[in-house]
Amino acid sequence: LFIKDLWFEKVPVRIYQPKAPSASQRRGVMFFHGGGWVFGSLESHEKLCRSIARESESVVVSVGYRLAPEHKYPAAYEDCLNATVHFMKSIEHYGVDPARIIVSGDSAGGNLAAAVSQTLTGRPDLPKLRAQILIYPGLQALDFNLPSYQQNRGVPLLFRERAAFYVLQYLNGDASHVEEVLEGSHVPADIRLKYRKWVSPDNIPEQFKVRGYKPHALLECATEVYEAVKRFCEPNLCPLLAEDAIVQQLPETFILTCEYDVLRDDGLLYKKRLEDNGVPVTWYHLEDGFHGIMSTFNRGWLSFPAGKRGLDNIVNFLKSL
Repeated sequence: LFIKDLWFEKVPVRIYQPKAPSASQRRGVMFFHGGGWVFGSLESHEKLCRSIARESESVVVSVGYRLAPEHKYPAAYEDCLNATVHFMKSIEHYGVDPARIIVSGDSAGGNLAAAVSQTLTGRPDLPKLRAQILIYPGLQALDFNLPSYQQNRGVPLLFRERAAFYVLQYLNGDASHVEEVLEGSHVPADIRLKYRKWVSPDNIPEQFKVRGYKPHALLECATEVYEAVKRFCEPNLCPLLAEDAIVQQLPETFILTCEYDVLRDDGLLYKKRLEDNGVPVTWYHLEDGFHGIMSTFNRGWLSFPAGKRGLDNIVNFLKSL
């Protein structure tokens, strides 16, 4: 691979280009790293990006977006969007096919990929995205009591409390309302009911509820708490809440979920929404997977066979595009 560090607008990026000559233009893959919007870097996901570029023979652009809590929402989202738009406008420099641009990311990066993908549906001046790849994405902050949050609350690498803590750090750099968010008293009942058609245990297949799930009672919401977190209802922060008119325009999607992951149900709920709106979805579920398994890939004793299976499925999906 040729590997080069550049700036797209004011955003640092690392580009991975296969050295072997190609008869045709290559795929271009934007990659947004995970780390709860708080951690992660171009370095932390270097091995994963190298593997994707090498094995799928694609040009991969890893984005070093600004991190919370120093840079609050929407800084990370704006950096990822701006880097993607810049790439789309300059793809001739990289031998990339404008009809085969893909956005991707893991965890918080999956959240950013979903948000960028939704935003780009409204940009007729740019090429249409070919696909999005969402690796155990976090897609909503209304309900931290979904089955996967209950079942996997203490499973490394992402505990339930930390998931709420990170999204609050990203939202406003302040996690003082973490208890209310966890118990579900941060959103008024009328708003929760409005989104219940999309964010509800009722939309989770029964086989994912057998491991000790208990329905959660709705609690009263204090006005000052809701005032502090009401941007949780913005799709750029919680892409699961986008309107059907946007979801219908999304590109073909690959979603990877892990059984032992608090974010599993976010992926399952989004899969249902996409399918309900006629978007083709390739879903790969790691029965023995846990959150973060892809970023430990290729790390010696930290490497797990499930992570390699996940990567192989992502590469196969890319090769099909």
